[in-house]
Amino acid sequence: MAPRTAPTARQLRLGLELRKLRERAGLTAREAGEMLGANQATISNIETGRFGLSAQRVRALARNYSCADQALVEALVAMTGERRRGWWEEYREVLPTGLLDLAELEHHAIRLRTADTAHIPGLLQVPDHAREVFSQVVPALAPPEVEHRVSHRAKRQAILFRDPPTPYHATVHEAALRMKFGGAGVTRKQLQHIVDMSEREHVTVVVLPFDAGAYPGSGQSVCYAQGPVPQLDTVQLDQSHGSVLLDAEAQLNKYRVLLDRMAAVALGPEKSRDLIFSIIRNL
Repeated sequence: MAPRTAPTARQLRLGLELRKLRERAGLTAREAGEMLGANQATISNIETGRFGLSAQRVRALARNYSCADQALVEALVAMTGERRRGWWEEYREVLPTGLLDLAELEHHAIRLRTADTAHIPGLLQVPDHAREVFSQVVPALAPPEVEHRVSHRAKRQAILFRDPPTPYHATVHEAALRMKFGGAGVTRKQLQHIVDMSEREHVTVVVLPFDAGAYPGSGQSVCYAQGPVPQLDTVQLDQSHGSVLLDAEAQLNKYRVLLDRMAAVALGPEKSRDLIFSIIRNL
């Protein structure tokens, strides 16, 4: 089997979780390879996402590693089952890999939580707002590049409309709501869209008002993607140099607490909608 040259974030995560199981079992890569009837290089390629895996092989590795957590094993098995290329693959030659990884992460998450200070969450942006955001990227993007990013962002939002939709909780600072990206007309349309989405049963939008003062996590843009088991949760951070994915247990615990504390000081869903309506009236 020819190794993959560019494994996706999901393929890398599967390999990483298998490496964690091996290390907890106290086995070297050479020993794990011998138990599998393979060699050390095979284990290395598996753990770096360069080799594809069957469900049978994942279960064999889990048995060899004495993993008794069947929920985790089945979640890892499920990560091998996709044979079709995700819709985001059509953008592989035109968008940064981090944007593709984010779309794949959101697609497979069973629940999503985001927190944003200066921007409307991407999953709630209307195209005109997104277009204005991407027009401000440094260095400047060519018009076709902007349109690729706008269409990619719109397709990401399909997870909120599929059957069943992905449950989504967004914490948005009042500052992001008051920024007039694209002018008053676009802002009015954008804010009304947030209100409309917040009325869907599976979407919760809460606002951190200016009156809340200081709060944990200020200045960060965070996406917490919940996996089928807690060990497969992932945090995605937007940075000026690109997207960063975090999956260490301590990092996951930190961001769970941070998001809980932000939500605790935010307005409730009804008061959040009232605040958004008041901003719309004043545009």
